[in-house]
Formats: sequence, structure tokens, C-alpha cells
Amino acid sequence: MTSPIRVLCVDDHRLVLEGLSLILSRFPDMTVIGSAATGENAISMFREQRPDVTLMDLQLPTMSGLDAIKAIRREVPEAKIVVLTTYHGDEDIFRALQAGATTFLMKDMIADELANVIREVHAGTHTLTSKLRDRLSERASRPNLTPREIEVVGLIAEGMRNKEIAAALGITDDTVQAHVKSILVKLGVHDRTAAVRVALQRGIIHLES
Repeated sequence: MTSPIRVLCVDDHRLVLEGLSLILSRFPDMTVIGSAATGENAISMFREQRPDVTLMDLQLPTMSGLDAIKAIRREVPEAKIVVLTTYHGDEDIFRALQAGATTFLMKDMIADELANVIREVHAGTHTLTSKLRDRLSERASRPNLTPREIEVVGLIAEGMRNKEIAAALGITDDTVQAHVKSILVKLGVHDRTAAVRVALQRGIIHLES
């Protein structure tokens, strides 16, 4: 008999972790070898347990799931990490795969599909779905916001005016205005409210929960 696939689950909600353990325990060819609620704990447990596959949420306290993925992949480039999240923007998908995730899944998928993806990732046979490839292709066709523009739209989402943004970032009002104009053009919108809406939808920014 082959050894079961050893899975590490990372999520900041205990009910989700317990649910994943319960779901995966139904499949005799896989076993949950640990659970972590923070990115730091995920890295520590990965070092100790060396799981075959890691399920990683993106929204974690202190250290994000993206940063945890990058840290794990720096230490173990062949680590197999599956993002399992409620985030669904094209920017979320791109950043996760760029960080080193093998694939990207939503939490509303059914148990059998999750188990099949874990098997495929473990076997090295998993390929991105056509839907994910289409989302990435669509993203590639759009102009990217610069890191500074992402900062600016994030502060707009917090309700800051241009003068407040300028003070927060240590730049002039005119520079903020230029950034805002560029953001509107790149996102294809005509006002700040619409810019925030699109940035949230695409996963360019996230509101703190």
C-alpha cells in the first residue's frame, strides 16, 4: 500500500481547520498531519512535518498567506502549496501563483473536487483550469498599477482625501492628483468610488476585516 498524502492545513478560522480535517479524513489516501492559524506557525510546522501538500489561506493575521508561501518556497522550492481562499480577484490569483502556489481554489468547492486537486498536485499532474487561465490572460491584457498607485487607491478606500494621502505618503498634493488620474485611466473608471470598487473586485486591495 502507498503511504497516504500528508496534508498541512493553514487557516485563521478554527472551524475551517476542523472542517478541513473532517472532510479529508473521509479519504483513506490522505491524512492531515497538522493545522496552523498563522503564517509564522505554517512555516514552523512545514519545517517540522514536511507535508506532501499544504492548503494555504491568503488572509492570515500578521504574516499573510502570500508571505508564508514565499518563505516556504525559498526554503523548499519543490514545496506543493494549494491556495484555498475566499479571495477571488484576478490579482489574487496572479499574486498567489507568482509567490509559488501550485494552484488556486475557492473555499466553496465541493469536497471530492478538493481531494482530487490534492491528489493531482501531489502527483505533479495538476494543471490550471481554463477558467483560471482565462482570468490570468484577461489580467495580462490590462495595465498594471504601480506599487505607489496601489498604496494610493488603498488610502482612498480608507476614506482619505488627497491632502491626507499626501501627508501619509510624504508626497505633494499634485503628485497624489497625478496618481489618482493614472489609477482612473488604468482601471477604466471615472471617479474615486468606482476605482475603489474595481480595485476590491480584482483583489488589487483588500479591506481589513
